[in-house]
Amino acid sequence: MLIFDNVTFQYEVEDFSIIDHLSFHITEGEFVSIIGPSGCGKSTVFRLVNRLLEPKSGRILVGGKSIDSQKQSFGYMPQQDMLFPWRSVARNVRLPLEIRGGFSNSEMDRRVEQTLTAVGLENWGGKSPKELSGGMRQRAAFARTVLTGSNLLLLDEPFSALDYLTRLTMREWLLKQWERERKTVFFITHDVEEALFLSSRVLAAEGPPITHLRSFEVPAGYPRTTGTLQEPAILSLKEQLIAMLRRDMP
Repeated sequence: MLIFDNVTFQYEVEDFSIIDHLSFHITEGEFVSIIGPSGCGKSTVFRLVNRLLEPKSGRILVGGKSIDSQKQSFGYMPQQDMLFPWRSVARNVRLPLEIRGGFSNSEMDRRVEQTLTAVGLENWGGKSPKELSGGMRQRAAFARTVLTGSNLLLLDEPFSALDYLTRLTMREWLLKQWERERKTVFFITHDVEEALFLSSRVLAAEGPPITHLRSFEVPAGYPRTTGTLQEPAILSLKEQLIAMLRRDMP
């Protein structure tokens, strides 16, 4: 689904490449998390996929095709929900359909209603974003991301601003959404436990610059519960990943 082939990128204000000849791949239907120290370039990887930045060299392929040949943007959900306060929840969620074009108002209403129901917000479409809790706002933002129509979803620390208990609930909720839809999810997090709970595979970034991503298979199947995190193999991998992150801290 996603291939980085020898990709290099450098910001104009920097005197080094924050991503240097990076190659990795993600298979269709995988839930893969990327972890690494702050400022190492994780979010830069997402911006390159969505063509918000242009690589200095190398190729990025989605679905076997170069991103340069694809008009569609991929589903991207940043840390903040970015809901427009002057639009209702439903009108926020339908925005990707308006941008894509080719849908009648009735078809957009149908798709929005269906997606809001899927994320547990079926009675909240007419509300203002300010009337929603933090977790509900993130669910609305996820619904909007799904309606981009992309089979590749890029989620950049979507739960980082939530309180601990809400984060736990949202992790479980997101995993159920993925198990139902089986879209390819690429997830950024600083939370090793979150990465292990959600992912089939964890990519660990070292840097900057990011020259490679170490891949770790999560030794647990689906479905998962909070008890999964207490399994000996998971605890061992958690300690290994934490030790790696500490070693890379400035």
